[in-house]
Amino acid sequence: MALHREPDEAAAQALEIPFRELSEGALRGVIEAFVLREGTDYGETPHSLQDKVQQVLRQLERGEARIVFDPLTESVDIVVTVSVRRRVVED
Repeated sequence: MALHREPDEAAAQALEIPFRELSEGALRGVIEAFVLREGTDYGETPHSLQDKVQQVLRQLERGEARIVFDPLTESVDIVVTVSVRRRVVED
């Protein structure tokens, strides 16, 4: 699953929201909003909304993604962590 990349400039202003501190409903809402956005790529095989939510949740649990809040736009996003980006670039 492809996650949005976080621009370096925005990273300095974005606030990380620990996903474990969100209520179950709030976390599901953030993840569903993310997976329902146009342009999110899950490959050629169709996946249900539940499958997509579970994929993103697993990425959050493994530390491969994180939830960030941008105070300038007052928006929440899910982004790839730096260590995952480095591994992708190095491969």
